Amino acid sequence: MPAFGDRIAGARDVAVIDVGSNSVRLVIYRLEGRAIWTVFNEKVLAGLGRGVETTGQLPPDGVTEAIQALRRFKAVLDAARPSEIHTAATAAVRAAADGPDFIGLVQAETGLKLRVLTGEEEARYSALGVLAGYPQAQGVVGDLGGSSLELVRVGAGRVEGGVTLPLGPFALGAPKGFDAGAVRALAQQRMKAVAGRFSTRTFHAVGGAWRSLALIHMEMADYPLKIVHLYQMTGREALDVARFIAKQSKSSLERMRGVTRKRAETMPYAAMAMEAVVESLGVERLKISAFGIREGLIFDAMDEELRRQDPLVEGCAAVGARQGVAEGLGAPLAAWLRPAFARLERVFEDRDDTLIEAACRLADVGARLHPDHRADLAFTQVLRAPVAGQTHAERVFVSLAVHARYGGPPETPEPDVVRKLLSRERIARARAVGLAMRLGCDLSGRTAALLCESALDIEDGRLVLTARPAWADMLLGEQTAKRANALATALDLKLDMHAAAPADAAAWARLGR
Repeated sequence: MPAFGDRIAGARDVAVIDVGSNSVRLVIYRLEGRAIWTVFNEKVLAGLGRGVETTGQLPPDGVTEAIQALRRFKAVLDAARPSEIHTAATAAVRAAADGPDFIGLVQAETGLKLRVLTGEEEARYSALGVLAGYPQAQGVVGDLGGSSLELVRVGAGRVEGGVTLPLGPFALGAPKGFDAGAVRALAQQRMKAVAGRFSTRTFHAVGGAWRSLALIHMEMADYPLKIVHLYQMTGREALDVARFIAKQSKSSLERMRGVTRKRAETMPYAAMAMEAVVESLGVERLKISAFGIREGLIFDAMDEELRRQDPLVEGCAAVGARQGVAEGLGAPLAAWLRPAFARLERVFEDRDDTLIEAACRLADVGARLHPDHRADLAFTQVLRAPVAGQTHAERVFVSLAVHARYGGPPETPEPDVVRKLLSRERIARARAVGLAMRLGCDLSGRTAALLCESALDIEDGRLVLTARPAWADMLLGEQTAKRANALATALDLKLDMHAAAPADAAAWARLGR
């Protein structure tokens, strides 16, 4: 049995040890199909890349800290017993003349065999991590570590060849006295050779320093949803926050949200790397990814069929299965909603169907919550659940749908978040999806078998709710009429609720009934 418990059939734990130029980290993930959850995360900022650019050697104090961290991590792994352990050592160990000695020392002290990635491998795994967390990613991925920046182009779920550049903070001179002009010139000079090859409108930023930069921008912009994954900035905003950080003292940076003492030493260098990237590549939109090389290693080890699954739908299914009690309801409910909502104008272009699928997987998520507070609690849980594969706007949309599914009023628990991230049309559609989910769940008693004896559609300005003649009684009752009328009103339609006539057999066949 996995050490962290198993509530989902087939769930397993996988560990990744990542020996980077700045941090040494152990992360244990719970895999529930395509869904990836972090269940343990510990790091030590050993700074192995500090000074390698000039001395060619790993710093002795950094080696000591790294070995101590890895000995502890091995003890954790011996107890947790994950089904897989992946290891990766990156730029600092790769570049240092005594890197092989370090690898040997780690194995002698801990029994762990560290895999030293090439620059191209590091770029590829970072890009795979971005795709694991956002399959729609298009553009260029940039993973900033302590010593290097990996660049690689992604699109249509594919990864092209990447490069590694000496643009990490340690390669730019950290933690020596920061000279903004000199660091800026060096960063821009090192970007020049690849600027044409990696020019892009959209840049996916990976790495702890750039996540900290995003958190600072959130505070500056008074952004209401403090979730870093898929947080977006324009190119202009990224330049503004980078230049702001470059002007701050170390003590000022330490007082900022998300910036530790050690991180404050390298943040100005990371900011200059960001400035060079945005200017050199012509970046217009920047997206922060909380997924990177570690998730890329896991994603690469998945079988192809699993990789093709949607992380949003599968993540919501895992959350719904853990929180709910009605098994197997989500997929039939989504199929029940599909004919009616397919007739409506799209509000998320090609993402409407996926968002409905995801929301329906959460139709039972509030089953174990107090009924007096269920709608608000479910909204908050879904809004901040660590489910990948969704933009911030999509995250709010799914949360609103779940809020309405549990009878929440139009006034939401966090109106500032909703108004900031969704248009009125999207707010209205999310509420309609939730009301349809509520109708389907109550009509069927939250059983897929009974739900499949009915159908929901839109015809000639009418919301049409029908049931097979043998199951016509399911349409009776004040609550059923109330739920159906609420949905019809939300869609500005007249309600037509009746048992299906024998002549409707062809229509039922088209619906797959």
